[in-house]
Amino acid sequence: MKDLTFGTILAVFEEIFGRGVFWTMVGFAVVVTAAYLYALIRDRGISWRKFLLAQLSMPLGAIAAVWFVLVVTNSKLSDFGGPVDVFVFLGIAVAGAMGVAILVYTAQSLLKRPPSSESHELQHADESRTFGL
Repeated sequence: MKDLTFGTILAVFEEIFGRGVFWTMVGFAVVVTAAYLYALIRDRGISWRKFLLAQLSMPLGAIAAVWFVLVVTNSKLSDFGGPVDVFVFLGIAVAGAMGVAILVYTAQSLLKRPPSSESHELQHADESRTFGL
C-alpha cells in the first residue's frame, strides 16, 4: 500500500465494519450533524446548561465507542499489539465522546423549545423587579 487515498481509507473502513454498518454510521453522523447545526442556528447560540449535560455524557460515549469497535472487530483488549493500538483506541474514545456530546446537546435542543424572545424579555423583566434593578 504505497499510496494512502480517500478510496483506500473507505475500503478499509468498509472491510472493518462491513458495508452496511459503515454507511449506516456515516448516514447517522450526517443527520446528527445537520440537526446540531439546525439547533445552533435556531437557538442563535450555545446554551451552556445543555452543553454541561452534554459534557457529562462524554465518558459514556468514549466507553461505548471503544466497546462498539471491540465487538464489531471481534477483538479483546488483550489483543493490543503496541503503542499504535493504544493511540488508535484513544482516538476512537475521543471521537465517541465528542459524538455523544453532540448527540446529547442536539437531543436536548430539539426536544425543548427555546423560549420566545417575548417570554424571555418578560422573564428578564420579572427577574429585574425581584432583585430591585
